[in-house]
Amino acid sequence: MDIKGYYQKVKEVAQSLSGDYVVIVSRETPDGGKAGVKMEVSRSVAAKMIVGDKARIADKVESAAFHKEMAERKRLAEQAAASAKLQLTVLAESELRELKTAVKARKRGR
Repeated sequence: MDIKGYYQKVKEVAQSLSGDYVVIVSRETPDGGKAGVKMEVSRSVAAKMIVGDKARIADKVESAAFHKEMAERKRLAEQAAASAKLQLTVLAESELRELKTAVKARKRGR
């Protein structure tokens, strides 16, 4: 393998990519790589995977679908985190009456 040629090709591919991060789609590889997995990676990682024939650049439709899915996953994660913060207190009916009485007394005292 020509190491110098490999890195030159990686550099050329990296320079041809726009933006700091690129959505790529994995290819099936003999070492167990699964085809069709989308991920957003840095330009340099994308270039190495493309040159190594382990991935390809996602087209605009695939990229838009990926970003939409990631936004939905983020929204769901934030919603789950917010619901985990919800705190409930269970009171007996007699305790609730005492609290209501205390609030009414406090309002009258103003």
